[in-house]
Amino acid sequence: MTYPQIKRFIDIGLSLILIMVFLPVWLIVPVIIWFDSGWPIFYRHKRVGQNGREFWLYKFRTMVKNADEVLYKKDKRLLKKFKAGDWKLADDPRITKLGRFIRNLTIDEFPQFINVLKGEMSLVGPRAYIKKELLEQTKKYPQTKPWIKQILTVKPGITGPWQTSGRNEISFDKRAEMDLKYSKDFNLWWDLLIILKTPAAMLSKW
Repeated sequence: MTYPQIKRFIDIGLSLILIMVFLPVWLIVPVIIWFDSGWPIFYRHKRVGQNGREFWLYKFRTMVKNADEVLYKKDKRLLKKFKAGDWKLADDPRITKLGRFIRNLTIDEFPQFINVLKGEMSLVGPRAYIKKELLEQTKKYPQTKPWIKQILTVKPGITGPWQTSGRNEISFDKRAEMDLKYSKDFNLWWDLLIILKTPAAMLSKW
């Protein structure tokens, strides 16, 4: 049995365990979001998965309801800042007060366990890219363009090299370089190390 096959069993087993362990989160957070800002409870966004197949990535909604419309259609200055920051916003004004608290606890990522169970993601892997992000960022950092095909040979992960190594402080080219190395050399011990580093990375957001 190859490691990718073993990894799939680990993904399913650990995801089911973590969903059960954190069942109160699944029950309480939707109610709190609904009381705070109404529907929808979940936010979904198209991402590029393994072998370039797009899928809907799920999160608990932490932003205003029309967040994507605000960014791409209504606020050109915010979009410019977003792209200048390598498709990241350090202090995103679209995030609600409750949403910021949820993000600081990384609870917003929990629905991605559904993506893992569906086989679209893994517990550990590169951060899921946005299609338009890849098109624009590989122009800005042309050295990364040949790397993307290799990076997309593996499933994106809930946690991974980027998430445990500085997140927003890391530029796109450095992130892609880390993802490239992971996609070529990932193994059980590396995955376990990333999983062990994840709680510390979560706490560092406080």
